[in-house]
Amino acid sequence: MPYYVYLVECSDGSLYCGYTTDLTKRVKKHNNSRYGAKYTRSRRPVKLVYSEELETRSSAMKREAEIKSLSRKQKKALFNS
Repeated sequence: MPYYVYLVECSDGSLYCGYTTDLTKRVKKHNNSRYGAKYTRSRRPVKLVYSEELETRSSAMKREAEIKSLSRKQKKALFNS
């Protein structure tokens, strides 16, 4: 089962990073459900701006941590290239 690391851009322009096994379903949860991340609930709607497919949960979690440690400028460079 593939895992996805993703970045969404919130309505206030902030970026949120996470990982999931179902990208479409997760973005819908961020936008329409009380089960979206607490951070994004008050910043709806969110828009998917970047994703990567990885093979294992462990690699997805490591990549998520790497992306979260990047500066805003570096994160924007991921999805602007």
